[in-house]
Amino acid sequence: MGKQWNFEIMTDSAANLSEAVIRKYGLTVLSQTYTVDGVEYRGYEKGRDISAGPVYEMMREKKEIQTSLVNGQEAEREAEQLLKAGKDILYIGLSSALSGTFQVVRFVFEELQEKYPDRRLAAVDSLSLSLGEGVLVMRAARMREEGYSLRQTEQWLESNRLCLRQELTVEDLFYLKRGGRIGTAAAVLGAALKVKPLLRVDDDGSFAVLGKTRGRKKSLDIMAEQLQENIIDSREQIIYIVHGDCLPDAEYLAERIRQRVKIKETRIQILEPVLGSHSGPGTVGQIYWGKHR
Repeated sequence: MGKQWNFEIMTDSAANLSEAVIRKYGLTVLSQTYTVDGVEYRGYEKGRDISAGPVYEMMREKKEIQTSLVNGQEAEREAEQLLKAGKDILYIGLSSALSGTFQVVRFVFEELQEKYPDRRLAAVDSLSLSLGEGVLVMRAARMREEGYSLRQTEQWLESNRLCLRQELTVEDLFYLKRGGRIGTAAAVLGAALKVKPLLRVDDDGSFAVLGKTRGRKKSLDIMAEQLQENIIDSREQIIYIVHGDCLPDAEYLAERIRQRVKIKETRIQILEPVLGSHSGPGTVGQIYWGKHR
């Protein structure tokens, strides 16, 4: 926190932000955790990028991975440290439809607000996940640099978050089934038919079925078509692509997008381990500003 901001920005590790971005914008990041074979790991550790690769190898071995929300005591400790320093806080969190993390932090904020009535604490549900959440965090940080107040930034996020589109496909329905996203029968049938579901994040910040197709490349081609149909101001946009340890597929999607649409840039990043454990190896997602979801 070398720079003097008019408010602090807090998020969680599900935002999938690199350590370079976290340092650049002076962000406070709360960590979700995951447990494998009785050993607990943090989704984020201050000062270093977390390598998600080994997690995907464990998933391919079908090891059971349990995930946990942000710890309320840790959230309280981090927030109170900022409040004691006279700072206001804007928290931008993982979609409340997919995790209880947002509710944990909001409850902590409500308690701290009573203790620090002169400070302002605001929590915005991103209604997004991974770099969808992360894009909103980065936009808030840039607005802060431009002199926008906490309230102005909060209002902008709440007014525009549903124009941030996220579409994804998965390689193996096993993980969505295990997480309760689809039924067992659908997972078995999908695996037998080599069906690749196409999903989107809806207005509630949950997964909705966009369609289904047979074949991996076809599913990625359809994602590129979706982007072409729905993107706005494409020449000004950075398109973010996240992947579950399947970089060649992410690069294929990026190339298909570039063939269809004139864009500023594509950036590819591995999906962080906590979210990745729910979607599995082979997940590919795209994030961009477009028409209302």
